[in-house]
Amino acid sequence: MTDTKSERRPRRDPSGRLATIGDLIGTALAGLVTGAVLLLILEAILSLTRVSDFGDTSGWLAIILPVWLFVEEFRAEGFGASRVVVALLGIGFAVAAGMTVAGLAASQFPTLVSGLAGAAGFTVVYCLIWFYGLRWLNDRTS
Repeated sequence: MTDTKSERRPRRDPSGRLATIGDLIGTALAGLVTGAVLLLILEAILSLTRVSDFGDTSGWLAIILPVWLFVEEFRAEGFGASRVVVALLGIGFAVAAGMTVAGLAASQFPTLVSGLAGAAGFTVVYCLIWFYGLRWLNDRTS
């Protein structure tokens, strides 16, 4: 028999959080892409049934799965003030970044595309602030 050791992806630490920044961003962006594909299917159905024009739905709806991931990361962190501080800072900066990207894209692209761009900006900024901010605060308080 051969001994195969499977490397589980994404890797998690003992508390259940994603272990590396690559795992966190990769999982969040995979959720965003999944949400975008589902949103495009919804847009196609709405367009084919002539309920609305293609591209009129907000692309921000694609952020549902990444937000779910962020809630699970928040829950896995356990109790403490550091997770609340980092989450609030992450939300603030991520909303600002996402709205900036969406606002810049809104003049050139339909609502669907500008919303997706804003959701992608939100996702990446929140991942960076959550991962590095939480570890930085935890190292300072230890």
